[in-house]
Amino acid sequence: MAQFDLIIRGGTIVDGTGAQGFIGDVAIRDGVIAALGAVAGDAREEIDATGKIVAPGFVDIHTHYDGQATWDQEMAPSSWHGVTTVVMGNCGVGFAPAKPDRHEWLISLMEGVEDIPGTALSEGITWDWETFPEYLDALEKLPRAVDVATHVPHGAVRAYVLGDREQPGAVPTEADIAEMSRIVEEGVRAGALGFSTSRTVLHKSVDGELVPGTTATPEELVAIGKAMGRAKDAGGHAVFEMASDLQRDWNEFEWMGRLSREAGIPVTFAALESIAKEMPLKEQIETMRAENDNGANIVAQIALRGNGIIMAWQGTVNPFAFRPSWQAIKDLPRDQQKARLLDPAFKQQMLSEANDYSEAPMDIIGVVMVITQGWALQYEMDPDFDYEPDETASVNARARAAGVDPQEYAYDMLCREDATGFIYLPILNYAEGNLDFLHPLQHADDTVNSLSDGGAHCGTICDAASPTFMLEHWVKNRKRGERLTLEHAIKRQCHDTAKLYGLDDRGVIAPGYLADLNIIDMDALKLGRPWLAFDLPAGGKRLLQTADGYVATIKGGVVTFRDGKWTGATPGVLIRGPQRAELAEAAE
Repeated sequence: MAQFDLIIRGGTIVDGTGAQGFIGDVAIRDGVIAALGAVAGDAREEIDATGKIVAPGFVDIHTHYDGQATWDQEMAPSSWHGVTTVVMGNCGVGFAPAKPDRHEWLISLMEGVEDIPGTALSEGITWDWETFPEYLDALEKLPRAVDVATHVPHGAVRAYVLGDREQPGAVPTEADIAEMSRIVEEGVRAGALGFSTSRTVLHKSVDGELVPGTTATPEELVAIGKAMGRAKDAGGHAVFEMASDLQRDWNEFEWMGRLSREAGIPVTFAALESIAKEMPLKEQIETMRAENDNGANIVAQIALRGNGIIMAWQGTVNPFAFRPSWQAIKDLPRDQQKARLLDPAFKQQMLSEANDYSEAPMDIIGVVMVITQGWALQYEMDPDFDYEPDETASVNARARAAGVDPQEYAYDMLCREDATGFIYLPILNYAEGNLDFLHPLQHADDTVNSLSDGGAHCGTICDAASPTFMLEHWVKNRKRGERLTLEHAIKRQCHDTAKLYGLDDRGVIAPGYLADLNIIDMDALKLGRPWLAFDLPAGGKRLLQTADGYVATIKGGVVTFRDGKWTGATPGVLIRGPQRAELAEAAE
């Protein structure tokens, strides 16, 4: 009988700790790493990794697969990019707890906040649960290519407790807060890794309603945090996650610090340079650090590139969405719509029209104006697109060079490739026109790589590819500033993300740790051009992006992807609560 199940031979092992990479072998037995270095003995399968990188599987802590995880085993697109663990239920939205008469309401909330087609969710979700523990049981029934973990979402909890009383500005009673706290504590004790809430006007249902909890008082939030602390003391793990506009008069960091200190748990928030935030990013970080100096544990989640919108005719957003001619064709079948768009007479008609903002959401009119007129901030996504473009690559600059009006240039860009062209608009994290500000944040102990939004914003972004972008751009190809070392980048996406969520059994290549691994050809690593697929249930759309260079991805000792193709293997499980690595001696 073979001594090991799998041996990876001769790769450069980048172990996730930040230590210098070294050439060696990795032996796997019973789903965990059994030996490292010059490994003697044989295995049922060996993979030659000579000249390749061997790294831990990536741990993505900010995803929205809450619905997709109930029907999809492949868990694309995150699984295509070396991700072996996802944490979902972020931003206060999710599908449990859920009373039967609130199913469609929760779907409309998710569709509005995260741009996941409601028709796909309605067809795909089976609703085999009501309580949060029952939702975890339902998740546990379906094996997948990746492990999944989740938060308890504030929106669902508040709607469950307040029912029809959940309206904008609703103030829960003390009994309501006690019941919400009980439900959250129950969820964490059942295995959730935390709780999430949303406090931004950008997050609304398809009917324009704010996510329940957006205006919750500090008293409500701290009470929930203390309930999480009790569950943590009973053996659970509790991270309080939040997306917020960080309005100064809300004193967000004050209550975050208080919650963290009194509950004894970490609080993590989306740290972004955004037109919706009063606080510049630098001030966000400084204020966070002042609270941490006073005993809090607040962690900033940072993105790896400019967050924004990929605009396309068949996407969710395009620059001409408020023109009357677009409104007349937006619901046509795709082929009919394309024929109209490629008609020169229709083009001239649309370009002659003014934007009609009468139906535009006034609380985010600044975003709408940038989408429809911000030509200097928009960039064509060509096949070799650089996600750190300079001003010469903007629609405005290219139109000027071509001697045409910027709106006409943008129209023609979207009509390329048979009307499948894309325009990139980084509305967040790109105020300075480069990513220099992210370099020091990538080296800070109080930040963590995040905000990929895998599974969400299906018609507007494709940031589930962030782990690949980290390696291709920040390590390999960045031209406009300092790069990251390979070892540091891997640590950020593996060890550091796992540790925040109590997943101490992964993110490191060492005996006793889970055999979640990537074999990567760094020379070949390259993001592909995004495309719009209509492969969700009921034909729902989503932006997808693959990558070259992933020789193999291994989950729990099982090869799940070879050369970027899913093998059909589904070793992934539901994660319940914190995880600990086996003792190294037990693996020998």
